[in-house]
Amino acid sequence: MTKSILTTINTKSVPEETHSCWSCGAMRAAHFCESCGKVQPPVPVDYFTFFGLLPKLNVDVPTLEKDFYVLSRRLHPDLNARAGSREQEWSLEQSSLLNDAYRTLRDPIKRTQYLLKLEGVELEEQSKTATEQARATGEVKKQIVPPDLLEEVFELNMQLEELRMNKKMGENEPELIAEIGKHKVTLEAKHEALLEELRTHWREWDALVAGSANGSAVSPEERARITGKMVDVLNRRNYIRNLVRDVNAALES
Repeated sequence: MTKSILTTINTKSVPEETHSCWSCGAMRAAHFCESCGKVQPPVPVDYFTFFGLLPKLNVDVPTLEKDFYVLSRRLHPDLNARAGSREQEWSLEQSSLLNDAYRTLRDPIKRTQYLLKLEGVELEEQSKTATEQARATGEVKKQIVPPDLLEEVFELNMQLEELRMNKKMGENEPELIAEIGKHKVTLEAKHEALLEELRTHWREWDALVAGSANGSAVSPEERARITGKMVDVLNRRNYIRNLVRDVNAALES
């Protein structure tokens, strides 16, 4: 597992105005010089740090958007088209990082996944590994059904199979389609409710970040407890999303 971002909040190399501009020598801002306007060399930092944020999950999106547009205007490669090749390269790198950071941090799920990645949890990699193992063995990819959905998923799968068989035989059962539609509405509501549950764990995480920034010690066990809760919510949410996708495919085919 990678080193926790919480252990580096107070020691991380963050681009601040204490750095000197490579061109004029003045104290510069993180990404460009306040005095001469020159784009500065990119500093390898995470997306939160790029925007000058602590690694909190409750992000002020309107402020993030405002900062994004300000930086976009200052770092855009077109503004540095007449600059030297080195500055043009820095501008492209800074703009690319800016766009990636903004797209990630403005989206609540991507933001959570990115934070977990910083904590050493690769959700996409876990899913990819499971898929590759299933292909290698010829087995169906195993998906763990959330306990609270066991009964509903069992019934829904039976109905979906019945619907597929009816369609092969050219039969149409409006009542069956209506029942499946009800399941879909219920699942979509649970999918949305899980986002609210996720936000409760954001608050727990942000409290840890605030405490760490103020010098309080954060135990690995507490950090793992909260990130584990977020992983659980995301896994359940992904399962429901995939289930709704299967329902839509069956109804539309």
